[in-house]
Amino acid sequence: MAKEVASSRRCIYLDNNGTSPIYREVAEEMQPFLFDHFGNPSSSHAYGRVPKQALDLARERVANLLGAKASQVYFTGSGTESNNWAIRGALEYGSQKRPKRSDFLPHVVTSNIEHPAVAEALAKYKREGLCDYTEVAVDTKSGVLSVEAVEAAFRTGETVLCTVMHSNNEIGSLQPIAEIAKIAHAHGALMHTDGAQSVGKVDVDVEALGVDLCTVVGHKFGASKGVAALYCSLDSREFPSLLHGGGQENGMRPGTENVLLISGIGKASEIALLEGKEIRRNMLKTRNLLRGRLVEALGSHGIDYRINGPAEEANSLPNTLSISIPAVQAQEILADLSESVAASAGAACHSGGFHVSGVLKAIGLDDAHARGTLRLSTGRLTTEEEIERASDLIVEAVLRATSSSG
Repeated sequence: MAKEVASSRRCIYLDNNGTSPIYREVAEEMQPFLFDHFGNPSSSHAYGRVPKQALDLARERVANLLGAKASQVYFTGSGTESNNWAIRGALEYGSQKRPKRSDFLPHVVTSNIEHPAVAEALAKYKREGLCDYTEVAVDTKSGVLSVEAVEAAFRTGETVLCTVMHSNNEIGSLQPIAEIAKIAHAHGALMHTDGAQSVGKVDVDVEALGVDLCTVVGHKFGASKGVAALYCSLDSREFPSLLHGGGQENGMRPGTENVLLISGIGKASEIALLEGKEIRRNMLKTRNLLRGRLVEALGSHGIDYRINGPAEEANSLPNTLSISIPAVQAQEILADLSESVAASAGAACHSGGFHVSGVLKAIGLDDAHARGTLRLSTGRLTTEEEIERASDLIVEAVLRATSSSG
């Protein structure tokens, strides 16, 4: 075990969109709730006092990061839970607000590059006869939605929800959420955005965006796994809960709160708010350095490649690089680099063959480009020295793969 830990520390981490390291300050914030302050925050005795204060502070910190009120932040166990709650709750809420018709079927507008936590939830609800939905295709070059195409997908009197991710975890494309939210509200629909990849990396101001619901995921920006939040601007007396039980989270998300993890997402939110510009600057600097070095090296060796996602930095996450190298298979490159560079591939190998990411299909990649796609994502702690070393290692692995296949 000790050898595995030592090995992983030597491995350059470029998979921050998969999960980020827990920031040291976050771990220090959490530590007292392992032993000293273990009480239930709902308890009125002394042991519940500090946990309750920590719960309130964390809620305030997350709210401050989002530009929201503390009363609009509800803690959950994962981004998947937050997304499922937002969708199911919006379907029920929207149906209640529409004229009572026996044949009414709530309609949802979404994109064709959503995370499975959204896409699979919608597919399940459609199979169960609870909704219908329309997937709007993104631009095949940038991965960005056309506002006009989104507007055309709305059905007058039927659409109750529009759910579009704020940014894509694979290609980094940022969506025009504020413009889409205006369209949704003009049709009397709620607007939900999955902010899992954006919160802590770029500004996500729920008031400026005009969203009703926003998903926040702690382990994407320095907190631990197992804690997330849902911003909900709607009256808790009207918006349905996903679970049923006690009165925790103002009755919206029953179950004893995990103060240990919640204190961590609160601290991570404070760091993101106070150090946001510096964090983004480092992510952008290291991502651009990585892209530049890879492009130069691959080009000098005559190796074909494609950069996926928006060309404009304003339309992209500052830390994400998706690069397709059709002459190789990304899974083989990552296996070669497994002890030196940690990253992700755009296609997974299963017993029945290759499974290509739906996002890569949506932007029009053929099988060769999809199989050769690497997702590299930098973070708050990524250094230029790591990027220089990682880019050399990646190119060396690509050259080994092309020479062996040739």
